Amino acid sequence: MIRIERLNKSFGKLHVLKDVNLEFENSKVTAIIGPNGSGKTTLIKIILGLMKADSGKILVNNINIKKGVDYKNNIGNMPQIARFPENLRVGELIDMMKDLRSKKNGVDKDLFASFKLDNEINKKLGTLSGGTKQRVNAALAFLFNPDILILDEPTAGLDPISSSALKDKILKEQKKGKTILITSHILSDIEELAENLVFILEGKIIYNGTVKLLIEEKGKSNLERTIASLMESNANEHNA
Repeated sequence: MIRIERLNKSFGKLHVLKDVNLEFENSKVTAIIGPNGSGKTTLIKIILGLMKADSGKILVNNINIKKGVDYKNNIGNMPQIARFPENLRVGELIDMMKDLRSKKNGVDKDLFASFKLDNEINKKLGTLSGGTKQRVNAALAFLFNPDILILDEPTAGLDPISSSALKDKILKEQKKGKTILITSHILSDIEELAENLVFILEGKIIYNGTVKLLIEEKGKSNLERTIASLMESNANEHNA
């Protein structure tokens, strides 16, 4: 579980996160969405320890992340863009990650099998297509059987078969009780995968609840139209 309390972050005069309070539960897929510049990427970077907040705290399994980096061993992260050393072979990258990461929960190679990555194991990463790199990126996020998964635009760049396999894997891990955070501009993916939704706008939490309830409250047919309505409402309030 991840709990965020009164989190603030500024870059100069730009207040990117404004007193954010959130709790991400076990056994739930939560989508974090918002327009570009809303603060969602900053929030994820702070959770991952890639950036420091100005104030507030983040607790991962009731331990403040400022107390050390060990909590990262419980997180599988899939960044939006996979950047790997191009001279390494796929197998060498896996071995390197195994050396760097704790394997206390064992190794999970489900996605390597689903994506048929054994066929790519001796290929250099620099020679792989964008889609294959993204499959490697996804498989590495799940490799160490982490308790928490943070997946940034997970299906972007994947073919329909790989995308379906990844979605199945996300839902399988959710049923195991894991905490899963996803970001995506593909709102149909969120509607398919996420039970909970956090909508961030200009550094503030505009909505934090279930996807189903938000759609019902706005009286729209799907999440895309619901989010458009939510943004329009906030724009009208801002301009009033």
